[in-house]
Amino acid sequence: MTDCQNDKLVGTWKLVSASSRAATGEHNEPPYGSNPAGFLTYTEDGRVCAMISYDGRKLLTAGAKPPILLEEQAEAFKTFLAYCGRYRVNGDKVIHSIEVSSIQNYVNRELVRTLKFQGDQIVLMTPPTMVNGKIQTIELVWRRIDTIC
Repeated sequence: MTDCQNDKLVGTWKLVSASSRAATGEHNEPPYGSNPAGFLTYTEDGRVCAMISYDGRKLLTAGAKPPILLEEQAEAFKTFLAYCGRYRVNGDKVIHSIEVSSIQNYVNRELVRTLKFQGDQIVLMTPPTMVNGKIQTIELVWRRIDTIC
């Protein structure tokens, strides 16, 4: 990745907000809670790594044993998303080719996002996707935390 158009994406981005809209256009509850945390990194050699931690995650109980521990681990898994792989830019789309993920179903799949630059922020939007039983579009706003280009 050597042209500056792609280089604008290179760096680390911090999650600012996440919102969700139904196919009808109405806003749904935020997909990761009201105050999620996350980081998204794009490297010069075409790698991407994304992590999102939902708002309101709880600590695991020290010394917990099954079934409590299993319930807490399931909740911890359910409230954290991570994946890494390769990426490429095609027009106003960024395509993430997933190689490893906390959700195994994403591995060997491409996640396509509409990409928009807004100053020191990027906005990534999913295509309409089934989430929690509803077709939704997720919009993630990320702010650059370092500058390379």
